[in-house]
Amino acid sequence: MYIYQTMSNNFGYIDIILLAMIAGFIILRLRNILGRKTGHEDKYYTNFSDQKFKDFPKEEDNSKVNDILSDKLEGNQKREFLKGAEIAYETILTAFAKGDNKSLKDLLTQDMNVSFEEAINQRNKNNIKSEITFVGTKSTLEKFEKIKNNFFATVKFVSEVISVKRDKDNKVIEGNPDKIKVVTDHWKFSKSVLSKKPNWYLSEIVSK
Repeated sequence: MYIYQTMSNNFGYIDIILLAMIAGFIILRLRNILGRKTGHEDKYYTNFSDQKFKDFPKEEDNSKVNDILSDKLEGNQKREFLKGAEIAYETILTAFAKGDNKSLKDLLTQDMNVSFEEAINQRNKNNIKSEITFVGTKSTLEKFEKIKNNFFATVKFVSEVISVKRDKDNKVIEGNPDKIKVVTDHWKFSKSVLSKKPNWYLSEIVSK
């Protein structure tokens, strides 16, 4: 009886050791395949793309794509455009809140860049700090047209944001840091037909 009990205990220890080794092997394999979370991963939202706005739509043959755009924007090309437009929308408003003129310059027409820069300078003069956090954004292509040598695309954005303005003492003077609000904007983007670059620029904020 003592011998049987000893053997049973030994087998129990062996089973535990084997299970631990197998578990360790599985964990190592998962780490190799999936990697580790460091706490600094990029933030992604549903239906968002990490593709930069200036790189869409993909244009291997610019003249050919321009011929297609001269008629209409639809299908996959339209979906890619709207993905990029959503990224541009969030990037522009986030850069504006931070007062990042350098980032804005790459996404705005010259006239729009002047307007944004003046607004940022006025805000700084009044010692007002602006904060904005996006919860989500949806877009709809309202109008697409070709006028002379330019394409124009008007996009409707409906976004959920947390927006706050603070004074020099960090006191909230507008908005609520604990409340999500729905914002609707209509933005017009433009692109030169003659340009070999795929860049689109915000050319107008449409009032409706």
